[in-house]
Amino acid sequence: MTNIRDIAKLSGYSVSTVSRYLSHHGYVSKEAQEVISSVIRKTDYMPNEIARELSNGKNLTIGVVVPHIRHPYFNYLISGITKSAFNAQYKVLMLPSNYNVTIERRYLELLHQKAFDAIIFTSHKLPLTELQKYQKYGPVICCENPQQVPIAAAYSLRTETFVKAFEQIKKNNFKKIILILSRNIAQSATAQTTIAAYEKVFKKLPVKEQIISNTFSFQHGYEIAKKISLEKKQTEFLFCNNDDVAAGIYQYYNEQKLTLPGIMGQENQPIGKILNISTIDHHLETVGELAGKLAISGKIQQIPVESTLIWR
Repeated sequence: MTNIRDIAKLSGYSVSTVSRYLSHHGYVSKEAQEVISSVIRKTDYMPNEIARELSNGKNLTIGVVVPHIRHPYFNYLISGITKSAFNAQYKVLMLPSNYNVTIERRYLELLHQKAFDAIIFTSHKLPLTELQKYQKYGPVICCENPQQVPIAAAYSLRTETFVKAFEQIKKNNFKKIILILSRNIAQSATAQTTIAAYEKVFKKLPVKEQIISNTFSFQHGYEIAKKISLEKKQTEFLFCNNDDVAAGIYQYYNEQKLTLPGIMGQENQPIGKILNISTIDHHLETVGELAGKLAISGKIQQIPVESTLIWR
């Protein structure tokens, strides 16, 4: 296999001159450019991009830890991260974790081993304090409010908007409310924020029967609607964790020609706009884009993004 030394020997120019030509850094005469270019074409030489990047101390890769992609939350974050990465000519390496702490630690060790330049946790099970310890090996970014933990973060401000949403629900005199969460309260900071906002507005915690967890999809919403429509105490409002779930509920009630309860989704997805469902836009693409920029810059900075209540 042809290497840079072979190109230098065949062209009659030094390795350093050939290197300057390949990297486009430094002066190379027009004559040398033509000769080196001709040799490269004849030998079908392909520069080793990985070796070149490593010689600069970076491999221009961001590792992105994603538990799963069943929730639009992760898809929007990934879209924003990818945008930042591509704009800076970085690559994105997807790292599935399924909230497995052993796998998450393995990815952190890969950062230590310089397998990528930075790592972004879109969500995680390991404590933030453990993630923060790995910042000495490269940028570590989370996509949640890290509170007092000194770690880089880009995140959506949820509390105030959740409170506004529940205030609007209360104002419209809805009382029998179901909260549909993606993860259970013990595991999820977002679920905890939802419950806290509910308690602030209604002055009481929701009872167990009001909470449905581990829900992500249109089909989940459809099955939930089927179940609650048979209950004697009719639900008046469903606060969903995304618009896909809300759309599944809408579809079931529409098919059965039942009176539709109040519904609110999250993430302002196209399906929610089509069905005119109230929602909360957490501007997750923006959050992802900011997380990507933090990964590239290496700044230990915490950047909040305002979310928006859309009452339809």
